[in-house]
Amino acid sequence: MISQSLACGGSEQIPGVDIQMSRKYHTTNKLLTVKDSPQPVEEKVGALTKIIEAMGFTGPLKYSKWKIKIAALRMYTSCVEKTDFEEFFLRCQIPDTFNSWFIITLLHVWMCLVRMKQEGRSGKYMCRIIVHFMWEDVEQRGKVMGVNPYILKKNMVLMTDSFYAAILGYDEGILSDDHGLAAALWRTFFNQKCEDPRQLELLVEYVRKQMQYLDSMNGEDLLLTGEVSWRPLVEKNPQSILKPHSPTYNDEGL
Repeated sequence: MISQSLACGGSEQIPGVDIQMSRKYHTTNKLLTVKDSPQPVEEKVGALTKIIEAMGFTGPLKYSKWKIKIAALRMYTSCVEKTDFEEFFLRCQIPDTFNSWFIITLLHVWMCLVRMKQEGRSGKYMCRIIVHFMWEDVEQRGKVMGVNPYILKKNMVLMTDSFYAAILGYDEGILSDDHGLAAALWRTFFNQKCEDPRQLELLVEYVRKQMQYLDSMNGEDLLLTGEVSWRPLVEKNPQSILKPHSPTYNDEGL
């Protein structure tokens, strides 16, 4: 039986990796709003490419697949290495568990997917590779933590269902107002267990400003390098959304 966390933000846990911690939350009384994300421009593709993709294969892309795969790996890595998980545990009062790591990672992966879907067919291909790397990482982390293979496989199925449900909910939330986004975060991030509106307010602010920040990044740079940085969960100046510097790229994709 999969245990349920009693803390705010608790959700289904993988047995054997539940590390409960007591933390305080951040309070804020200001929400940020951003302009609607630009809609992707539909690419013109030839009849042969349409046939190839209708058969389930990937047609010719703007950049080579191996370059996009390298960029996708970097982008996923940024979701797990450049995110301050401890701050999320602290501010959102969620337990320091494998499942909490997953829901925080999922939120950042989703934001990357939303941004890359704006980059046409190459961006959509990159999205598939990012998700592939995420599941490889989740499985490997479970093995390293010593989770029973049968239990890990069972929970991977549950997490896959949760992932696609979360993506759908977040997509609807980001296209809605702050109330709609807060509802999506309450259902998915907090698993309907958060009663403190200040924590929801903090996450809504974070997602809005982060999407604005990602939208300011050059799409070509993202496709070629996958370099993504994240704004702090709590800003010293909530209005300070700075335009990021363009990353350096070379033909070796390094």
